[in-house]
Amino acid sequence: MIRLSWSLLLASLSMIACASAIDAQETKFVDCSLLIAPEYPATWPTHPFPRFQLIHEQAIGPNSPYNIDVLMIDGNTGTQMDVPPHSVVRPELKREKSGPFGLSWTDKIEPWQFGGEACIVDVRHLLDKAPNGVSPLVMPTDIEAFEKQHRKVGFGDVVLFRSDYSDQFYRPFPDGHRYIADVVDRKAPGYPDPGPETMEFLATRGVMTLGTDSASMGPMPNLAEPTHYAGLRHGMIWTEGATSLGQLPSTGAFYCMLSPRHANGPYSETRAFAITGGDLPRRLIEAARNKRAVDLSPVLDMKNPVTNPGTLAGRHRQVYVKVDFLYSPDLDLWHHTHLMDATAGTHLITPSFALPPEGAQVEYSPEVRGWLEEYEAKFGKRGFSNRTAEQVPLEWTCGEARVVDVTSLAGTTQKAQWPASPVITAELLEKDEQRNGKFLAGQIVIFRTGHIDRFFKPAPDDKGVWADPLTGKSEGWPAPDAAAIQLLKRRGIRCVATDAPDLGGVNPKQAAMTYWALGSADMVGIEFLNNVGNLPPNSYFLFAPTRIRDAHASPGRAIGMW
Repeated sequence: MIRLSWSLLLASLSMIACASAIDAQETKFVDCSLLIAPEYPATWPTHPFPRFQLIHEQAIGPNSPYNIDVLMIDGNTGTQMDVPPHSVVRPELKREKSGPFGLSWTDKIEPWQFGGEACIVDVRHLLDKAPNGVSPLVMPTDIEAFEKQHRKVGFGDVVLFRSDYSDQFYRPFPDGHRYIADVVDRKAPGYPDPGPETMEFLATRGVMTLGTDSASMGPMPNLAEPTHYAGLRHGMIWTEGATSLGQLPSTGAFYCMLSPRHANGPYSETRAFAITGGDLPRRLIEAARNKRAVDLSPVLDMKNPVTNPGTLAGRHRQVYVKVDFLYSPDLDLWHHTHLMDATAGTHLITPSFALPPEGAQVEYSPEVRGWLEEYEAKFGKRGFSNRTAEQVPLEWTCGEARVVDVTSLAGTTQKAQWPASPVITAELLEKDEQRNGKFLAGQIVIFRTGHIDRFFKPAPDDKGVWADPLTGKSEGWPAPDAAAIQLLKRRGIRCVATDAPDLGGVNPKQAAMTYWALGSADMVGIEFLNNVGNLPPNSYFLFAPTRIRDAHASPGRAIGMW
């Protein structure tokens, strides 16, 4: 008995030591998303699926103090998320594949389902083990092999199939044809994928979220739709085109996918990533299992005011447009792409949005030159930056949420001075520190203005977000000045967010100075949040932009977990 007790004691001490070692590991973000760029096989290659386009509509110069980008991006671009209406028919159609999940569009999925504990099912033994054009199948026995070695999978887990397919074959053209096109053309073996019976097996386990590092969750050549329907009919969602799954432990990492919140989308471009090491993964996994999450992004829809209309003719940003290109009679819906400004809805602002690249000679307009002279006299030299969206580390846009409530600023400007925005000053931030403690390095500072919550309405009642404040018909939204940004930089803040349309406000001079201060401090901004008032204390903020090379801004999704 004594010997047995000592054995149990030693085993317990060993487990404690192991857990302590895991907790002591440094927290690390692993990007599991493919790079989107024109020379990569980022889009589905068959006709009539549109190709991705990044259009640099305006460059910093006489006509604009900012780099303005336009995107044409299909939901099947790069790393992507599928949701049930991809295969499940709307219930009102009363067809064979109709079901309640036929209404679970990308904008309707509950945010807790986007993440969970990564369970890496190693299927590398299947890579290239099939004839050309045919996918080797991941079977329930592969799941059972994982469970025998680790534990049973279940609700709150994200089952990820690791074949290393995208790591090996996602390359610039012409080599990139091997990723999808050569499989479609039966010139190369298909990518490993689960068969329908595997999806049904996982449904019995209660798994709701999956991922694959192959180009699709659908086995080639003829099991794509059966596999999709077998999983999606149970309300599952999943990542297609993940990558770098080999950097994750078999269990224990938190995995998440965040996509722009397109209205009525059956799929969407997404940013997938994982967090390993330390206490943070366990904290977020527990939040997902207990459904403790809130969506902080408004819905992208053609009838919603999601882009800047400008104040003068010809100065508006590209409006958000849904472009139908292929009708699916089985689902009675159109496959579609989106044409939109890169700052549509919730989005990232990079340092290069307002700063020219290193060494560039910029010829601003005379008015903006005057603003710059005033800025540099007060705040120091405006910097340069080459940091575009794909170069912003994910750990910069995720962190402990520090909400600064500035709703009391509403109504503090004089109507005779409109268009004007109440200013979030350095003094206001110092007063917030006196009440709530110092800002801490790594926090995501979120300005709660309440503006989007109050005014975000579909047309024709959409003027309160942008149009009326910009034209002086109503007060502008609160926005920080350059001094406030510099104070946050001194506190070690990397990312500033707002539930207003942007961080600049309606005064173009103040806006330019704010963005110059952000960029010169190598800080990033997240704009166009909502629902911040429903973020509980001690929440963790997660935002990830679409991974687009050379984009000066990029759309994404923000959620909070606790």
